[in-house]
Amino acid sequence: MAISLDTIDQLGLTAAGTANPKKQELGQDAFLELMTTQLTHQDPTNPMENGDFLAQMAQFSTVEGIGELNTSFTEFANSITSGQALQAATLVGQSVLIPSNEGLMSLNDSLSGEIALSGRTNDLRVEFMDSNGTVVKTLHLGNQTEGQVAFEWDGLLDDGTYTDPGVYKIRAEAEIDGFNTVLETFVNAGVESVALGKGSAGVTLSLAGLGEVNFNQVKKIF
Repeated sequence: MAISLDTIDQLGLTAAGTANPKKQELGQDAFLELMTTQLTHQDPTNPMENGDFLAQMAQFSTVEGIGELNTSFTEFANSITSGQALQAATLVGQSVLIPSNEGLMSLNDSLSGEIALSGRTNDLRVEFMDSNGTVVKTLHLGNQTEGQVAFEWDGLLDDGTYTDPGVYKIRAEAEIDGFNTVLETFVNAGVESVALGKGSAGVTLSLAGLGEVNFNQVKKIF
């Protein structure tokens, strides 16, 4: 049994939100009041059929159930986010592995990470480039099998000196099945702080030299 706004007006009721023409939703309290008033004013010679009555009760149950479900879902989502924030907060001062084509060379730590090798190779190479795009160091890792391959550069250059601290671009290549292939790289980075974003932003980590990344990007924790 459909309930129109004209019927509501005739019964002297106001649906929730009718003051705003763009929002004509009927709240739970107004719905119950409407149904009670309708039963009070029904024609004794033509009472509401059981089917119509049950249909309205089902509508009320649905409205109430949806409201409770929304509340429960919001609380559940908040608990997940809070749990992520607590877990991420323990990472401050530790290192994480994230997908990136650049990494930080510091005074105290080497630039290290992993390469996603997509096939067996006899010639795996990792190049490090400065801010001008100039290759300053190439690591030759030689024979490697498919999988994650670790790399580490301590900053030592070919002339025996050490490079300046800073952020360096990383490019990994390998000859696989006769083709030179560019490979995905991952870097180790120190976690400086954690931030809890709003809405779908989630938890973000501030990494030394690399800025902010989403917590979901973390592949390993050291």
